[in-house]
Amino acid sequence: MNKKILGLLNKNARYTVDELATMTGLTADTVCEEIKCLEQAGLIRGYKAVIDWEKLDTAYVSALIELKVTPKAALGFEEVAERITKYNEVESVYLMSGGYDLCVIVKGKTFQQVAMFVAKELSTIDSVISTATHFVLRRYKEMDVELLGTSTDDRGTLSL
Repeated sequence: MNKKILGLLNKNARYTVDELATMTGLTADTVCEEIKCLEQAGLIRGYKAVIDWEKLDTAYVSALIELKVTPKAALGFEEVAERITKYNEVESVYLMSGGYDLCVIVKGKTFQQVAMFVAKELSTIDSVISTATHFVLRRYKEMDVELLGTSTDDRGTLSL
């Protein structure tokens, strides 16, 4: 496994194989083979663009929902977490330590749409004891990408 390739792809999934080869000192064929192996092993689960939705007219609202849950015998939190991941409104689900059990990141077109999703869907799940909703007011950094200011080309220079 090549952790350097994983790190570079995590930073920018649009790097070409040739760029990755230059940055890692590997051949393009080796990089292709490494990426193929990483995908087959399930280490690379997908490729996604980080979009600054606030700059579009189609902006959306997102919220972090804290869920306290009663785990099921022999299943723990897996059953309820798996059920929650199936909703289209849900972006992410995390098992947490501390004051609550699951952290659910939810998106919707309006604050009310998100609130109604929490009230009608999440809070009515049998295992859910309580919810606390925290609306995201501004994003400054997402998935290692700063959303303020200008971005720079981080590929470095190539000496010839």
